[in-house]
Amino acid sequence: MKNLLKLTALLSALGTALPVHSAPYATPDTWGGDLATRPRLTGDWGGVRDDLAKKGVVLDVDAYWWPQKITGGGKNSSGGNWGNLTTELNVDTGKAGLWPGGFFKVKTVTSFGHSIKQYTGAILPPNAAWSYPTSEEDTGLLEFSFLQFLSPKLGVILGKMDFSVTPGLFTGDYRTQFANLGLKAPLAAAMLPVSAFGAGVIYVPSPDVTLTALLLDPNGTIKNNDLSDAFNDGVMALATGEVKTSMFGYTGNQGLLLSWSNKDRTSLVQDPSNIARQLLNEKYPRLGDLFELLGGFAPGLGAPAQPLNMKSETWAAIYSAEQFLWQPSGDSKRGIGVYFSAGVSDGNPNPIKNSYTLGLVGKGVVPGRPNDDFGIGWSRAKFSDKFVPSLRNTFNLGLNHEDAVEMYYRAAVTPWLDVSPSLQIINSGVNKAIDSSGNVKDLDTTYLVGVRVGIRF
Repeated sequence: MKNLLKLTALLSALGTALPVHSAPYATPDTWGGDLATRPRLTGDWGGVRDDLAKKGVVLDVDAYWWPQKITGGGKNSSGGNWGNLTTELNVDTGKAGLWPGGFFKVKTVTSFGHSIKQYTGAILPPNAAWSYPTSEEDTGLLEFSFLQFLSPKLGVILGKMDFSVTPGLFTGDYRTQFANLGLKAPLAAAMLPVSAFGAGVIYVPSPDVTLTALLLDPNGTIKNNDLSDAFNDGVMALATGEVKTSMFGYTGNQGLLLSWSNKDRTSLVQDPSNIARQLLNEKYPRLGDLFELLGGFAPGLGAPAQPLNMKSETWAAIYSAEQFLWQPSGDSKRGIGVYFSAGVSDGNPNPIKNSYTLGLVGKGVVPGRPNDDFGIGWSRAKFSDKFVPSLRNTFNLGLNHEDAVEMYYRAAVTPWLDVSPSLQIINSGVNKAIDSSGNVKDLDTTYLVGVRVGIRF
């Protein structure tokens, strides 16, 4: 029992370098209460939900909806609404009376509504949710994993893992924090799958240090659930480390992520007759289909005239830091803080050579609104100079870097309902677009306004 309590304490202190999948799931004393105070809309299910939680079984259904409109720039002034419905089942084998230290997790995502991704003119999706599970209405399996701690400090994990949400103090969760993909996650890790089969180890030498090492299927997707397809053409190795800090007595953390893969990928260095034809059709896990954005500049793209050059290795390294600058006395979860990240990759085959984020966030500091958050952040993705040079030089498309600024305010209406108005200002990495008549036009700065509505059932 002593070791189990120690394990729970260590896991509750784990940070954000990488989400610890299937870890103990925090539950309230009761899911009940009136509509204004209960943690979930549907309450305690007549006491059944509370009983299940005490036995280690927690089922959550959450819906997030994003009405958004382009008010300036972009390809046009389109508006749309997109939503994600996620279901998540967590099972703690210790609480269930089976064996200590085991944690199952199953998570699905269903999308609905209308995306305006193709009209913003941005290369990186201003709303990360537009890609989950695909760019169309669909349902997919994000996670089916099992974590087993062999001791209070060492655990092993295997199964299909979800990397769509990596919540930190201030960023990483598109459902409650910044929605822009460049602000949600450092894009130097563009090759990291959103969801993939894999296995690895988690080492927690102290409550302040977390180390993770994983081997993943580099071809993993939310929609691919066939284990027989995994690791058919290589692996991705992922190592993360995080150290919790207490600078000036305030909460913070610093993390490092390293990735390497030996999957054969299309090289960015090609004969000019091939580069425009093939590279735009390459699928990047977090960038999507670039042909949709750039293909109009070369409508005659067809089969390559000669075999493509390939690269069998890719790597990336990302440093991140989050730090509260002020916190109310005795409250480790509220305050005003900053975050920063910097990433670098090989630049070939990864089309993003460097990525940066910087932001300021307030949590529970608005008078009379202890559960509200706000944030303003900036991201930059610098593209490799080897990325589609023929299109870049022929059409003067820019393709140097893409900048995004996002501002949001998340108002907690009740514990189960929040509403978050937001504004994004995006200078796209491509400075021209194809209009509805097929003509090339300059692409101005995009202004995207919207509101995010989250309901926890």
